[in-house]
Amino acid sequence: MNTLTSTNFHFPGQKSVYRGKVREVYTINDELLVMVATDRLSAFDVVMPRGIPYKGQILNQIATRFMHLTSDIVPNWLIASPDPNVAIGYLCEPFKVEMVIRGYLSGHAAREYAQGKRILCGVTLIEGLKENDKLPEPIITPTTKAPNGSHDADISREEILSNGIVSESDYIQLENYTRLLFQRGTEIAAQRGLILVDTKYEFGKTKEGKIVLIDEIHTPDSSRYFYKEGYQERQEQGIEQKQLSKEFVRRWLIENGFQGKEGQSIPEMSDSYIESVSDRYIELYENIIGEKFEKADISDINHRIETKVLEFLAQN
Repeated sequence: MNTLTSTNFHFPGQKSVYRGKVREVYTINDELLVMVATDRLSAFDVVMPRGIPYKGQILNQIATRFMHLTSDIVPNWLIASPDPNVAIGYLCEPFKVEMVIRGYLSGHAAREYAQGKRILCGVTLIEGLKENDKLPEPIITPTTKAPNGSHDADISREEILSNGIVSESDYIQLENYTRLLFQRGTEIAAQRGLILVDTKYEFGKTKEGKIVLIDEIHTPDSSRYFYKEGYQERQEQGIEQKQLSKEFVRRWLIENGFQGKEGQSIPEMSDSYIESVSDRYIELYENIIGEKFEKADISDINHRIETKVLEFLAQN
């Protein structure tokens, strides 16, 4: 199946291109950003060799939907989504931290806890927790925003402020927005029979100095979801939670000897495994959005995107 693993567009007024792990961002006239969600799959800060069919469309459509569903509580960068894989918004200066918020002890936090650590990003964790237990209250555990090829690193609020990475007044706003978004995401997930376990948000400043939400929100790449039904029983019985997130890819990689460490080789992903990953992403979309996923035409994805973006730029 065709997948979108790279782009090489030349739009009118194009000033630069930034290629992230998953998204490619085109700057137009120092005013707009054209963000293309590719089908690339990243895990442990490493991009896998093969793309996942429809993954970019799924990420973009979930993110743009949640931008609309949260715009009443937190302003965001989005202007339009002229193509299933594309979001267009205002050029912003990103903050150099990612705001991670956790309602449960899962993923990275659970792995750290299992190693005996009880302070995560300056936040003290109580004793006696099991993996996937609900935390007494959501905690914010920021990370640095690393360039491609590097690993994001845990960082505390105190380190962010003392190193001048973010001003105190801005950071207080980031924390406030993070908690508001997580609360809204939790409420929407609950309506769909899901638990929003943890997620990350990225923020930037517009040219006018306004703090806005940028990039993605509540997607399977940035968030972890459990099924609400049976959660408590699984915890009591010590059974792994049924979840919708990229964690299943991470676990498959760990089982096959890869955690992004030096000297490790990425295991080969078969066609059937690639298809199963695509199916899981579609499953998440349909659960969290509550609608059937409509597959876009992928016969020539690059041409489709270019046509739609050019039409939008010509009209705006």
